[in-house]
Amino acid sequence: MAGENKVLAEKILEKLGGPDNVDNYYHCMTRLRIKPKDESIVDKAGIKKIDGVMGLVEADTLQIIIGPGKVNKVTDEFGQLVDASGGLNLKEKAAETKAEINKKNATPFKLFLRKISSIFIPLIPALVASGLITGISKAVIQAGWLAADSQLAVILTVIGGGLFGYLGIIVGINAAKEFGGSPALGALAGILILNPAVSTIELFGNALVPGRGGLIGTLFAAIFIAMVEKRVRKYVPQSLDIIVTPTVALLVTGIVTYLVFMPIGGFISDIITQGLTALLNAGGIVSGFVLGATFLPLVVTGLHQGLTPVHLELINRLGDDPLLPILAMGGAGQVGAAFAIYFKTKKKGLKRAIGGGLPSGILGIGEPLIFGVTLPLGRPFLTACLGAGVGGAFQAAFHVATLAIGVSGLPLAFLVKAGGVLPYLLGVLIAYAAGFAFTYLFGFKDDMAGEFD
Repeated sequence: MAGENKVLAEKILEKLGGPDNVDNYYHCMTRLRIKPKDESIVDKAGIKKIDGVMGLVEADTLQIIIGPGKVNKVTDEFGQLVDASGGLNLKEKAAETKAEINKKNATPFKLFLRKISSIFIPLIPALVASGLITGISKAVIQAGWLAADSQLAVILTVIGGGLFGYLGIIVGINAAKEFGGSPALGALAGILILNPAVSTIELFGNALVPGRGGLIGTLFAAIFIAMVEKRVRKYVPQSLDIIVTPTVALLVTGIVTYLVFMPIGGFISDIITQGLTALLNAGGIVSGFVLGATFLPLVVTGLHQGLTPVHLELINRLGDDPLLPILAMGGAGQVGAAFAIYFKTKKKGLKRAIGGGLPSGILGIGEPLIFGVTLPLGRPFLTACLGAGVGGAFQAAFHVATLAIGVSGLPLAFLVKAGGVLPYLLGVLIAYAAGFAFTYLFGFKDDMAGEFD
């Protein structure tokens, strides 16, 4: 297997124009992200045809879709090949960064969204682990297999729920770091909001509520403390910096947080939670269909990452998240469409691409199928969206909600609150069936798959 990963890394590096053309690289859950020095010499069509590559996305970086688990190993091999050639020229990279960054995504909204994504994407493994432990332990207790007051149940609850109690601190660390501040001060920004002693503060005749403002207030406070820190540091002598800068930054941020960020964050949280619940209650299955059908286009643009704080805020305010099961149907519609194409096509290359992406899709990671199969084919992407809409309508009709966030697909069933597991799984199957039917009947003809020969 190690040799296979090395061969794949070598082929990718060759199509990129060799190690000298690699300016920077890293990986996420499914993609090897590379910033080439000269994009014009990259053989993009050749990369797409490499056996083991599920797709290529062109954004601020070249994003080569390899799949979960495997991408980590291929990136390690890729890094060893680059290092063996002398590594990256860091001085040259630093000189060119300002001129080339955000070449294609320079709008303020996209830049801000990218920073928000950078705050929450590193949290995904922790959210998945905590969410699964929480969901499984609740399911076992509710099934009567484990007494709620038993020591084992208590231990599982503490292990699974710890992250959600202190998530604001971790978000504060990541936010401050992303906006150029000290991670420790970002942690303090989160503590300012979470600290139980906040309840002893009275402003304008009202006692403050610990946690009011949630993650949105935390983001405001952490970004603000980073900005104050950088601004103060410009005017403080270096010999006094370690004393004066963090002290002033914390003091100013604390006052502004209690006067401004907590009330505003709470107001925005109210709008988000009340707005979404009102939309689902009033629109019912129509709202579920629209939300489910429009999620895959958000994934393509990357805007879906901006929804992470929304999901977390819903859980924080409502105790559960009715939005995630609906959006999870996007991946299910995609799986159904992929099955339809697999049974209808005679192209071996297309069958291989689907076979490589289906396991990930069933487990809730839809990018290999989106960028490797349905989106390049065109019409199947639209029929997959329709299938997702049908599944979303079903989830909305039965008011399915999750207790935590994590990967979608079948594993999300472990996070669904009591009474909703069976409807959720039925909704997944319905989205599979709808995506299959729409694609098989209207979305795919074999002559559309020329590039998969």
